[in-house]
Amino acid sequence: MSARTRTSVFLIAAAALACIFVDGLLDLPPLGDYRGPYGYVVTQVAVYERHATDIVNAINYDYRAFDTLGEEFILFASVVGVFLLFRPEEKSKKANHKGDDADFDGERLPVSDALRVSTEAIMGVMIVFGVYIATHGQLTPGGGFQGGVVLATTPILVYLAGDAMSFERITDSRLVKIAECAGAAGYGVIGICALLFGAHFLTNVVPLGTTGDLFSSGTIAIISATVGLEVTGGFVQLTRIVLREIVEQQLRGKS
Repeated sequence: MSARTRTSVFLIAAAALACIFVDGLLDLPPLGDYRGPYGYVVTQVAVYERHATDIVNAINYDYRAFDTLGEEFILFASVVGVFLLFRPEEKSKKANHKGDDADFDGERLPVSDALRVSTEAIMGVMIVFGVYIATHGQLTPGGGFQGGVVLATTPILVYLAGDAMSFERITDSRLVKIAECAGAAGYGVIGICALLFGAHFLTNVVPLGTTGDLFSSGTIAIISATVGLEVTGGFVQLTRIVLREIVEQQLRGKS
């Protein structure tokens, strides 16, 4: 397919998509107006039915948990797609084998002492905060998606502190890849476990506990934790791929 043909196909598809977006925007209700009754119903019954004080997570991981499962695997598939797009070419793998070590030569990057000290000081805080957000989504605003993004910023702080070799070891660790795969698979396993109990897929079959406690809301808290694992692993690997591509492009420009 020629470049002109690809451009024509893109323009036609973009025009069709723009029409759909415009039609949707014209049909939007006025700002602040809420059309459907479902939100009012859920806010009234969610705490009683699911023992979750964060209604948003009760919806995401229970009332519409199947939809959220699809959203999680969209992220998983996106990470896989980035890996495929930025995979090294076969003929350049051997040539770049030594270059991989040259990209991160073990020396600290030239950053200021103030930046290095400040980033190292808040790493622990970011980890604790990310774990808190990911595990308390059933009680307070947050959840696995938000907590996973916070946790994924910790390796970036390592890189900003100038320790490129530690950043490489962390982001290329097997634990990161296992976390992403386990988080994605864990969501589906939780749904299958409900089938084993004779319920529908992703039905909340775990004891709900006491409202307001950390171990409450049944599978909502468990799913939120698995999503946190998948999001953390996915974004950490995306960060590594993007930064490595930037470094390799700079090296190609110098050579």
